[in-house]
Amino acid sequence: MSVEALVALGPEKLAQIILDEATDSAPFRKRVNAALAALKGPDAVAKLVDRRLAALERAQAIIPWEKEKAFVADLQATVDTIVKELAPADAFSAVNRLLRFLGTQQDVLERTADSGGRVSNLYWEAAESAHGLLERLKPMERAQVAQWLTGTLQSDDYSLFLRVALVLASLLSDAQGRDWETALAKVAGDLAAPLEVRQALAEARGDMDTVMALEARLPSWRQNPLRLAERLLAAGRHEDALRWVRTEDKPNRLIMATRAELMSGTLQRRWSNPEKLQLEAKILEAMKDRAAAQALRWKGFEATLNASLLREYIDKLDDFQEFDELDRAFALVAASEDPHKALDFFIRWPRLDLAASLVFARRGDWRGAYYDVLSDAASALEEGFPLAAIVLYRVLLDDILGRGVSAAYGHAARYLHRLGALARRVDAYADMENHTTYALRLRKDHGRKSSFWSQVTPD
Repeated sequence: MSVEALVALGPEKLAQIILDEATDSAPFRKRVNAALAALKGPDAVAKLVDRRLAALERAQAIIPWEKEKAFVADLQATVDTIVKELAPADAFSAVNRLLRFLGTQQDVLERTADSGGRVSNLYWEAAESAHGLLERLKPMERAQVAQWLTGTLQSDDYSLFLRVALVLASLLSDAQGRDWETALAKVAGDLAAPLEVRQALAEARGDMDTVMALEARLPSWRQNPLRLAERLLAAGRHEDALRWVRTEDKPNRLIMATRAELMSGTLQRRWSNPEKLQLEAKILEAMKDRAAAQALRWKGFEATLNASLLREYIDKLDDFQEFDELDRAFALVAASEDPHKALDFFIRWPRLDLAASLVFARRGDWRGAYYDVLSDAASALEEGFPLAAIVLYRVLLDDILGRGVSAAYGHAARYLHRLGALARRVDAYADMENHTTYALRLRKDHGRKSSFWSQVTPD
C-alpha cells in the first residue's frame, strides 16, 4: 500500500471507504471530523477539541477493563487532533489544549485500572509531543506558557508538566529564562520540581555553578549526581564532573543490582553501578589521565564482570595488547566465585565454548533460583553445545518439581520437551544419566504432580 496506490482508487471510492470505517470506529470518526473541521480553519478545530476536553473533564464514570482499549483509542484521537490538525494552523492554541489535556491525567487514572499501563503511556507520550509544539511558538507565546506553568509546578511531584517545563527551559531567551527563574524562586522556594526547572534554565545559559548549587538544595531522593556529572562533562567542567560522579549514593537512594548480586550477598555499593564507573573513566580520559581511566575500568570489571566495562577497557588498549588482556579477563571470569554471573558474562560476550566448559566445570553449583540466567544460557547453548544445555535444563526442571512450584509447571513442561529434542542429538552422556533414565526418574519421583504431567506433550 502506498499513497500513489490509494490516489488511484479515486475520491469517491476513498470517501466511501472512509465513511464505512468511520461508522464502525469512533476514534477514526473523530479523526475524520477533525480533518473536516480543519477545512474551516483553526477556530473550528479548537472548538471541536474544547468539546472533547470538556466532556473528559466532566466525566466521572469508572471505565471497565473490557472498554479500556477503546477508551485509550478515544484519548489518542483527541491528542492526534491537537497535534496533527490544530498545531499546523495554530501552534499556541494547540499547546494550550495539550496542557489542558495533560491536566486530566489524575482524574482519568482514578477512573481506570490501567493494568497494562496503556493510559499512563499515552499521557507521557502526549507530554513528549509538546517539544515539537513549543518549538513552533513565538518568543512571547513561550513566555506566556512559562507563566502558566509556574502555578502547576508548586509541588514535589514528578508530573507531566515538569517534563514540558524542562523542554521549555531550553527554548527561552536568556532574559525570559531569568524572569522565569525569579518567578519560580518567589512562589515555589525549595520545592523539588521548580528547583529542577531552575537548573535547566541555568544550564541553558551556561551557568553550571548555579546548576550545582541548586542540585545541593534538592532533597536527597531527587538528587542525581550521575546525571549532573554528565552535564558537567559536556560543559567541559572536568574537575567538578569528577567530584560529582564520585559522590556516594545516599542511603535512601535506589541503586540497581543484579539478581546474582542480591542472592549471593556480594553487592558492594562502590561497584554497584557500572554506568557510574564508565562515566568516571570517561571523565578521567577527558582529563588526560588514561592510565587511571583504564585502571578503573579493569577494577570495575573485576568487581562486576560487566561486559561493557571490559569492552571499553579493550577498546582503549594499545595495538596487539587485546589478545593477552582478553585471555586474562576470561580466566578471571571462569574463576569467579559466582558461577551464575560468570555464565551470564560468557553468554552475552559471547563465548559459548567457554560457557559450555563452565557448565561442566561447575556442574554442582547451578541453582534453579537463577532461572533467568540459566534459561537464557540453555537456549543459547542448544545449537552448538547440546549436552551443556541439557545440564542447565535439568537443573531448572528439577528445581521447579522439587519445590512444587505449580505456577511454573508450564515452564517445566517446556524444559522437558526441550530435553527430549536435545536427547536426539546426543550420543554420549559421559557420567550423566541418559534421557530415558532421567525421564523415568522424574516419573517415579514426581508422578503424583498431575498438574505438571497434564501439561507435558508427548515427544
